[in-house]
Amino acid sequence: MADRLVVLHQGILPPNAEHIEALADTVYATEEELPLLLPGADILLCWHSITPAVAESWPEDPTLAPAWVHVAAAGVDSLLFPALVDNADVVLTNSRGVYDQAIAEYVLGLILALAKDFPGTWEHQRRREWRPRDSERIGGRTALVWGTGPIGRAVARMLRAVGMRVCGAGRTARADDPDFGTVHEGASLRPALADADYVILAAPLTPATRCMVDASILAAMKPGARLVNVGRGGLVDEEPLVKHLADGRLAGAALDVFAQEPLPAASPLWDMPGVIVSPHTAGEVTGWRADLADLFLENLGRRVEGRPLRNVVDKEKGYVRDGTALESC
Repeated sequence: MADRLVVLHQGILPPNAEHIEALADTVYATEEELPLLLPGADILLCWHSITPAVAESWPEDPTLAPAWVHVAAAGVDSLLFPALVDNADVVLTNSRGVYDQAIAEYVLGLILALAKDFPGTWEHQRRREWRPRDSERIGGRTALVWGTGPIGRAVARMLRAVGMRVCGAGRTARADDPDFGTVHEGASLRPALADADYVILAAPLTPATRCMVDASILAAMKPGARLVNVGRGGLVDEEPLVKHLADGRLAGAALDVFAQEPLPAASPLWDMPGVIVSPHTAGEVTGWRADLADLFLENLGRRVEGRPLRNVVDKEKGYVRDGTALESC
């Protein structure tokens, strides 16, 4: 008997839906329909990934919970609620690997935009003002990439390729990493922050990383440095960030993710000089939905054939550990 699959969507379905339907008894659910359709399902595909609807619709009876939940995103923080995490019979997978190169390119674009003041150039063009001025080099500048997973590694390789000096920040310090060279943690992190011209956040959002960039970390950053966040908005305490930007201690920031999304119209970040705001689109390049759908389809085929699933998340840690797989679910 085919698995019963519920696809949580927001009006846009996976582009390979007919292939998915050939492998599973598939029903489609909006946020409003999910409480009715989720209980008793074997699989939940969160095609609409950043939503509280899954937690709000999760069956009270653990035997009615799906055996496998897949999220069409790299981040799984919205799914790390106790009833799912504590149920050992529920396997969680994500879309690790889909966004790596796209986000690395986006980070390079943001750094170039900040260093060359492209927003200022575009504003002068809009006003028909001819204002020659100097810009900054990025070659030889130091970038600290905070988050040493696949996205962080792709970012590090991209920035090294254009002549930037790169180091990493992660859970384990080491001096011979193939992508970062030196990886800092704990006591060695603050000196690295004081040396970095750009701090790039590419870490997952977990209880351990929530608001990891707080007032003390921002104060430890090099005067005139810039912050780039393509991880999760919850990594940053935005109130002290606004203060450090307003008083000029930090030269700017490029932010693709925010504590509250969409970013409220009243947020001062919208209008701050030296700040680039984008709507959580760093990984959304032409064909990205097809890539997400193909990854899920591959995993669905693995389940049908009884083979290990890709990208199994350690639900206690909140991310995929290298080499993690599950024989069956």
